[in-house]
Amino acid sequence: MQERAFNLGLTLQLLGYLKPHRGHVILAFGTIALAAGFGQIGPYITQVAVDEHIAVGDWAGLRWMIAAFFGSVAVQYGAQYAQTLVTGMIGQRVMYDMRRDLFAHLQKLPLRYFDRTPLGRIMTRATNDIDALNEFFSEGVVSVFMDFFTLLAIVGFMAYIDFELALICCTVVPIIAVSTFYLQGLAMRAYRELRTRLARLNAYLQENITGMEVVQLFNRQQRNLRDFDAEHLPYRHAEDREIHCFAVFFPLTELLGTVGMALVLWYGASDVIDDRIELGVLVAFLQYIRRFFRPIMDISDRYALLQSAMAASERIFEMLAVPSEPVGGPQRKLPVASRGGAIEFRNVFFKYDPAAEDWILKDVSFELQAGQSMAIVGATGSGKTTIVSLLCRFYDIQRGEILVDGRDVRQWHAAELRRRISIVQQEVFLFSGNISGNIRLGDDAIDDAQVERAARYVNAAPFIERLPQGYTHAVAEGGSTLSAGQRQLLAFARALAFDPEILVLDEATSSIDTETELLIQDAIAKLMSERTSIVIAHRLSTIRSADQILVMHRGEVRERGRHEELLLQDGIYARLYRLNYGRS
Repeated sequence: MQERAFNLGLTLQLLGYLKPHRGHVILAFGTIALAAGFGQIGPYITQVAVDEHIAVGDWAGLRWMIAAFFGSVAVQYGAQYAQTLVTGMIGQRVMYDMRRDLFAHLQKLPLRYFDRTPLGRIMTRATNDIDALNEFFSEGVVSVFMDFFTLLAIVGFMAYIDFELALICCTVVPIIAVSTFYLQGLAMRAYRELRTRLARLNAYLQENITGMEVVQLFNRQQRNLRDFDAEHLPYRHAEDREIHCFAVFFPLTELLGTVGMALVLWYGASDVIDDRIELGVLVAFLQYIRRFFRPIMDISDRYALLQSAMAASERIFEMLAVPSEPVGGPQRKLPVASRGGAIEFRNVFFKYDPAAEDWILKDVSFELQAGQSMAIVGATGSGKTTIVSLLCRFYDIQRGEILVDGRDVRQWHAAELRRRISIVQQEVFLFSGNISGNIRLGDDAIDDAQVERAARYVNAAPFIERLPQGYTHAVAEGGSTLSAGQRQLLAFARALAFDPEILVLDEATSSIDTETELLIQDAIAKLMSERTSIVIAHRLSTIRSADQILVMHRGEVRERGRHEELLLQDGIYARLYRLNYGRS
């Protein structure tokens, strides 16, 4: 990560989000110039009023000066109102664009990215870092120009009134510039660490809140509190260093501004006494000198805002730069009637970490014809679920080939391939919404009749119809208000509603009680007779009728055949069968 507070490349990327809103940006600049000009004309009007009207007793001219003063204030107010409204609108629209881009990109990232990236860190990027950029767009970019135009107007009016006094006002500017770059550089390093620590803290909180049941069950509250303190302490120290920098910077700027005012008062009073300038000039300069340092301080403050925007944008664009999941070949748009589902693994080698020495799958080969069923059994960690992940091309293999209907999965378009596959997993994920929405998953092509038909097919309709609102019954996040068996039945209905060519039951009945399992056995049998099916389960009762059984052991295919054939071999499958049923 770069240590520069300003990064031209990142800044250009950020400003690129302003292009779709350039009309509003131009309007904002117009209101800024108007507000800056009319906002700084007041002291000049005061100088004219004092020297040309008050000093000579011209009350009629003074009334016109008062009217001009209030007129300039009214124009300034209107321009600042419009500028605040427009810049706030720009900031919100840019944040929407950026959040949408980030969310769209996250949905395209490979699962490997989510395997190694804590969820709390991702949420920090999508929330805290985006919010940091909101200030940059709504208050930073355009407001810097506001301060710049204001400073330009002040210097212009001062130089027009008296050039020598204007130079005296500027004598402390180099000191302010040096102190700004030094102190803000220290603040930038603290802020970078602050963002990193915040991401780690959010990841820790997310993990422990998600696992609260385990925390309370094993009485880990005090231990977790100590771990939280250990995570939060570096965050607090980084925040203290940033606060210290600003605690020094702002009083120092105020002090230098006071020194500048004292210089103007000293030299200006001397010039008035010596009749070199009029009293009104000194009165105007005393007003301008107070205004002169305000935009300088604001620009310095925007520099701090720029630092936070750079730190946040580095992380956001780093996430946006992560390569998306390969989409594969072109979509062929096959007709619905052209159903297939043949699967073939040819000498497949795979490991999740390419740098690891051990293979997760080693020389795995099998063939499954369309409409056939295959069961995969084996101990935990033998590679059963990995086979399913590779079939869906959630990961790319290192060696070998995986074919679906005679075509390498890398040549399939990913969306087209996955549209042909439905998976019912042991841990069913339900979205917040309602029952019907969790079955159709927002697919408008699946109407209510299809949803209800799928639910009846897997015997989910009875429990759904007993709910107060039936298919529109609200579902909490993760389906926490439903039992494990009910969530599993909804997963079956979801799989059926999408009418896949290939059905995968990944430990699909291991969380269901005996009564519920009996309800879905006939539905499973009907499903498997109509489409290619892969069953992964510890319960051998669900796989005895499969056309072939694959026995996995430490990533390798050790046995294959039908149920009766494998029992006669008296190998791994036979031992698993005896352990399950206690038979010899």
